[in-house]
Formats: sequence, C-alpha cells, structure tokens
Amino acid sequence: MLKWSEFSIHTSEEAVEPVCHILHEAGASGVVIEDPSDLVKDWGDRFGEIYQLSPDDYPEDGVMIKAYFPVNSFLTDTIDGIKESVNGLLQYDIDLGQNKVHLIEVDETEWATAWKKYYKPIRISHSLTIKPTWEEYEASDNEMIIELDPGMAFGTGTHPTTVLCIQALEKYLTSPAAVIDVGTGSGVLSIAAAKLGAKEVLALDLDYVAVKSAKENIDRNEVTSLVRVEQNDLLEGISGEYDLVIANILAEVIMTFVQDAAAVLKQNGTFITSGIIKRKKDDVKKSLEQGGFIIKEVIEMEDWVALVATKA
Repeated sequence: MLKWSEFSIHTSEEAVEPVCHILHEAGASGVVIEDPSDLVKDWGDRFGEIYQLSPDDYPEDGVMIKAYFPVNSFLTDTIDGIKESVNGLLQYDIDLGQNKVHLIEVDETEWATAWKKYYKPIRISHSLTIKPTWEEYEASDNEMIIELDPGMAFGTGTHPTTVLCIQALEKYLTSPAAVIDVGTGSGVLSIAAAKLGAKEVLALDLDYVAVKSAKENIDRNEVTSLVRVEQNDLLEGISGEYDLVIANILAEVIMTFVQDAAAVLKQNGTFITSGIIKRKKDDVKKSLEQGGFIIKEVIEMEDWVALVATKA
C-alpha cells in the first residue's frame, strides 16, 4: 500500500489561503483545514450551518492545516521548499501564527476518507449552497447548488473571503454580464457567476493545477458553455470590455493590478475584491480610489473584508 506523509502546520486564520496555495503548488493530494471558528461560525445572515463537527478535531487556537504527500525520494526537498515559501509570506506582512510544522506517516486509506467529515453542504447566500460531491442533498425552491470536490480543489468555498465574494456577486451581478474571475482557484466564483446569470465568464489562474481543478469543477457543475478557463498571470495581456471583475486574492496582489482591472471594465463596471485582512482594508481602498474607482460598499466578516467598487 502506498505510504503518505501528513504535513501539518499550525498557523493563523490570516495565513490559511496563501499557505493552502503553497501546499497545492507543492503537489499536495488533499488538504484539511482545522479552524476552531468553524464550530461557531455565523455567516452574517445565517444562511446555513455547518454541523456534525467535533471540537476534539480542532486546535484550541490558530488554525491547523494538514496536507498529504506521497513518501518518495523527493519528499525532503518538497517539505523544505514548503517551509521556505511559507516563511516568505512574512514579506507580505502576513501573520504566520505559531508556524510550527509536524510530519508523520499515514496509510492511504486513513486520510482518503477521514478529511471528508469536515465538509458538509452549506448555504452561503440567499440562493447558493455549496455541496461536497459525496454528500446527498436535496435543493429547495430557489436554491442553486455548487458542487465541489475539496480533495482536488483550491478551497472548499466556505472561507469567509469566498462567502463575501459570492454574496457580493449575488447583489451586484446583473445578467447578462461578462465577468472575469482573477485567481479562480477551484473555480467556485466563476461557477457562482454563471449560476447567477452571467452570459460569459473568463476564469484566470497562473497555477496549472488550479486551472485543471477549475475545469473539472466547472464541468461537474455543467457551466462549461459559459465559463472559459485560462492559465494567465493576473490580467496581463487581457483585453476587451467586461461588466464585472472579481478577485479573491492577497491584498498586496490586488493593489498591483488595479489599473489593469480598470482597463478591462466598461464605464460604471464593478470590481469586487476580497482576500483582504481588516488591517489592510484602507491600503486597498486607497489603491482603488487612486486607480479611478469609487468605493460602493465595504463588507466585513470576521477579520476579512470585501470591497465593491465601480469604475468612475
């Protein structure tokens, strides 16, 4: 039986998304996020609840992220590379929490099913529910399902920044709209946009693994005719006129392509940004305003912020 190594890192909530991205880039076959706030999470308007979660599975403070790698001759180099990349997040002023790592060997059968207990269907907006592929779930009237496989996806779609983005999409996407999703990851925002009435969606991600995951999830949700996925560095080389641009990535990265977002948006087009920790909210607001945007709404959930802006 194939042996796997469980790499765990005790970090902060702020570092969850960038650390998960590093782990996926390193070839992780499945990631588990043990965040104690999930036990008491309030989605703002109480759209849904996570249930069947045991406090015994969670750290007392911070967030535990576990990733799984095959035990082979490259493992040591892989782990060293991950540690280096995680420590590199400090240059972006990201709090790494305890930043303690631990490595153990596990059997394939142990982790292949164990992490599924963390993911249940959850209503994250008025009309959208995210459902893991293996869960049985009957949609109610006026409820649309986004089906994701978190084992291969970049995120389960239930992180506060993703929830904020989807709620903003539901409010500001007027169909038929042309949408760009920058840093698509699992493709969850592109799928949401398609289900909410977008006429076309361009999903972009620099990471080829994300592109592959997004394509599989988009196909699973039967929106392939509306969503095109491409490997691309942010908005570099992208032209055309779009109604809405959405980006759920690091605050520092958002600030690097504000002008590019303005260039591809129609007059009065909407720019939805998230992935912003509260203490960096004013920096991103200032960057957007200097780039010719008018801030329309600031939405907050826990320590996270989403900004909705329009092209002046």
